[in-house]
Amino acid sequence: MFVFPVSSTASKPRATLTAQSSVIPAGGSVTLSCSVEGSAGWKFDWFRRDSVSSKAQLMRGNEANRVISVSQGGLYHCRGGRGDPVYYTEDSSDVTVVETFPSKPTVTLQPSWTQIYSGETVTVRCEIQGGEGAQWTYEWRAAKLNTPPTSNEYRITVTESDSGGYSCRGRRDYFFSEWSDIITLTVSYKPKAKLRADNTAVPVGGSVTLTCSVNSSSSSSSSSSGWKYYWYRDDTPVDAVSPSNGQISVSQEGLYRCRGGRGNPVYYTEDSQEVHINTTVTVSGADSSSSPVWLIVGLVCGVSLIIILLLLLYRCRQSKCSCFTRWIQSESHSPGSSTNHGVNQNETHEYNSLHPGQ
Repeated sequence: MFVFPVSSTASKPRATLTAQSSVIPAGGSVTLSCSVEGSAGWKFDWFRRDSVSSKAQLMRGNEANRVISVSQGGLYHCRGGRGDPVYYTEDSSDVTVVETFPSKPTVTLQPSWTQIYSGETVTVRCEIQGGEGAQWTYEWRAAKLNTPPTSNEYRITVTESDSGGYSCRGRRDYFFSEWSDIITLTVSYKPKAKLRADNTAVPVGGSVTLTCSVNSSSSSSSSSSGWKYYWYRDDTPVDAVSPSNGQISVSQEGLYRCRGGRGNPVYYTEDSQEVHINTTVTVSGADSSSSPVWLIVGLVCGVSLIIILLLLLYRCRQSKCSCFTRWIQSESHSPGSSTNHGVNQNETHEYNSLHPGQ
C-alpha cells in the first residue's frame, strides 16, 4: 500500500490595486496598477462604479497588461484570473479617483460693497460656471466657520473677527472643482454719520442745504455705496429720506441730525452730531441788490446836513458877537450925568404918579 503526500493549498489570493494619483487633472488622466503578489500568469479584469450606490461595471476583461490609464472619476477595483477554467482572485479594495471639473468656482459677497461694517448681514456665495444643473456639495475655507456649510451660500451677521479670506470648491460624486481664488472680507467698526450745513441761518423765504455722509474708516472719502439717509428735527423724523448724495433743503428752525441706513434688513450707522438751524429776517433780493446806492445817498445826505449845521452855527456865533460889540460901544460913549438924570426923571415921574394933586 502506497501513501502519497498531499501538499496543503494556499488561501485564495487578493489582488492589489494602486493609483498613481487620486485626482485626475482637468483634461488629464491617472494610471492604475493591478497585481497579484507571489505568482505569475495572471490576466486582469477592471471594474468601475460612478457612484457609491451603483453596481460595478466591467470596463475591461482578460487584460494581459496590469496597468491602465483612466480619465473618468469613479470607484475602481480589479481582480486577477488565470487557467482554464479561469481561476479568479479576490477583488481588490476600492480606490477612489476623482475628476477635476474644468471650471474654477468663484466666491462672491452680497452686497458687494467695498466696505462692510460690524453688524451688517452678508451673503457669501460659491458659483461654478457650467455646473449649474449638477447637485454639488460645497466645501469652504473661511476665516471663522466652526461648522462650514455644504450649500453654495450662507449668511452671516459679521463682526470684526469675520475679517479674512474665503474660498470654496464643489464636489459631486467623483467630480471635484478646483479651489476658488480667495476673496477677502474686511469688517470695520460701526460708522458714525457726519452732518454738514452750508449755512446755519435761514433767510425769510429761503432755505439751507444739509449734507449727510458716511465716511470709510480707511479713507476720508465717502465709502461704499448703498446708503440712504434718515433725517430728524428736534428728535422727530423728517419725511425726507435722501438718496446717495445725502442732501436735503430745510427752511424750518430746529436741531437737526441724520444717520445712514442700507441693506435688508436695514443696517443703521451711529447718529451724526446735531446742527442748530436758525431763521433770520433779511432784506429782500431787490432791496439788497440796491443797498450800495442807498448807502451812497445816505452818506451824501449826512455829510450835507453836517455842513449846513456847521454853517448855521458859524452864522449864529457871528451874529451874537456883533450884537455884544454894539452894546459895549453904546455904554462906553454915555456920560455918567445922563445916567443920574435918567434916574431922577424916573423918580420924579413915579412921585407924580403917586401924588397927582400936588
